[in-house]
Amino acid sequence: MAAVSRAVEETNRRMLRARDAMDRAYAQPLDVPALARIAHVSPAHFARTFRATFGETPHRYLQRRRVERAMFLLRETDRGVTDICFEVGFGSPGTFSRTFRDIVGRSPREYRKESVPIRVPTCFAMAWTRPSG
Repeated sequence: MAAVSRAVEETNRRMLRARDAMDRAYAQPLDVPALARIAHVSPAHFARTFRATFGETPHRYLQRRRVERAMFLLRETDRGVTDICFEVGFGSPGTFSRTFRDIVGRSPREYRKESVPIRVPTCFAMAWTRPSG
């Protein structure tokens, strides 16, 4: 039983290592094979285990992290939507807008227009504004 528990712990550590890499390098082109190398597992095993561990696919997690960063930039800066799109790692404004709307429920421009800069500690702001999708 202890061996199974250790194996689960090691798997969780590997998935956390890959997720941390995604959090740090969200704007970089990351794919499942690269993330699987970070976790020291096969790509197929990584994709299955990541979803089982965190409740979403690696691709969806990365999209959500990028959108969260874009939400901050839209609220706190005057930079253009297209500039923000490329800064957070999306390859095209169309994909960015579609994904943003999918996760947030409105377009980046609508979000910016309706958002008021939040002046609370960042940890609270992130928890409050984190998309649920």
